[in-house]
Amino acid sequence: MITEIKPLAEINQQAIRLLYQELGVVNAVRFLRQFTVGFGDYTRERDTLFANKKLEDIINEIEKKQNKPS
Repeated sequence: MITEIKPLAEINQQAIRLLYQELGVVNAVRFLRQFTVGFGDYTRERDTLFANKKLEDIINEIEKKQNKPS
């Protein structure tokens, strides 16, 4: 069996199209996101966000936001 070698870009387009058809757009995007690399420096961001805060403070902030009416 001889198969045609397609360019990788064409294969990617076909695969994404099939994912959309079979899974729907939302689930296809969720599936594809697991293979993308994030960006930024989480450690630095975390240190900035939570600098000088105790765990209790963070929990209280979360609870306030959860109880706040939309």
